[in-house]
Amino acid sequence: MENNMTPSRAGKLDKIFGTPLFAVLLAIFCNVLWGCAFPFIKMGYRLFEIDPSNTASIFCFAGARFMLGSLLVLLGSTLLQSRMPTFPKGKVFAECCVLGLWQTTTQYAFYYIAVAMLTGAFGGILNSTQSFLGVIFAHFIYGNADRMTPAKTLGCAVGFVGVLIGTLGNHGGGSGWGVFCMLFATVVFTLSGPWNKSVTKKADSFAVCFLNLFVGGAALFVLGTALGGRLGSVTPLGILVLLYLAFICGAGYLLWALLMKNNPVSRIAIFGFVNPMVNVLLSAVLNGEPLFRWQYLAALVFVCVGIWLVNKAPAKKEEQ
Repeated sequence: MENNMTPSRAGKLDKIFGTPLFAVLLAIFCNVLWGCAFPFIKMGYRLFEIDPSNTASIFCFAGARFMLGSLLVLLGSTLLQSRMPTFPKGKVFAECCVLGLWQTTTQYAFYYIAVAMLTGAFGGILNSTQSFLGVIFAHFIYGNADRMTPAKTLGCAVGFVGVLIGTLGNHGGGSGWGVFCMLFATVVFTLSGPWNKSVTKKADSFAVCFLNLFVGGAALFVLGTALGGRLGSVTPLGILVLLYLAFICGAGYLLWALLMKNNPVSRIAIFGFVNPMVNVLLSAVLNGEPLFRWQYLAALVFVCVGIWLVNKAPAKKEEQ
């Protein structure tokens, strides 16, 4: 009886995540979560007394976060599917593990180093390039199924202008190495999207998410420990911040994977513009970075127009 019901439940879940309005709202929600990550990670460094130059301890902190996040994926599977994930076997299982080493270990090793070196404003503007890369790469990878249009091109340009305005005067500092790390992490994230989309069509989305986060997080933690890293002072507030970061990666990654599986990449990738906006605003509130209100009002207008242009009247071939 359970075997007959499972495909029906999975099909209903895919249908829900493939609904355009629902997909748009969830894409915005995911990027709001990820926009919270940068300032909360910097807060975590302070609470756990991790020196920004201590890469080993940074890896331990990141690894603990992603392993905790993977447990939330199991909880999500139980709530949404009424069962634990069905784990793949053989080559698909190995592919999920390799994806975890690429998307979680590689991406976040560089991302966490960049967070330690850059301000939230400057890091946010660099990280926003994923929005454009996602739309552009989708054109070349999927062709007519997710093609670039004049509206998308103009939308990307207008949206990026908005992000530039939003961070005007707040670029902060950061070494050349920090800039490279953030840009490299962004490229890895963007290239992971199509791969993730492919894998989730061959295996249970929840299983793919769990393996990605757990394998990638465990690799970071083991690497950090081997290099002599450790978490410093452990306080109740520090634990709360770590748990919230785990929620961000667990919930955000799972929702994003389901969105990538059931929608054209460009439909949801463009909402990465929301990420730096939240990032910079919270960096000002939580970490004392300066906030210029007129820039953000102007940025909001540009970003909304950019999002509208990218998503207006998509061609029939683009629909799934």
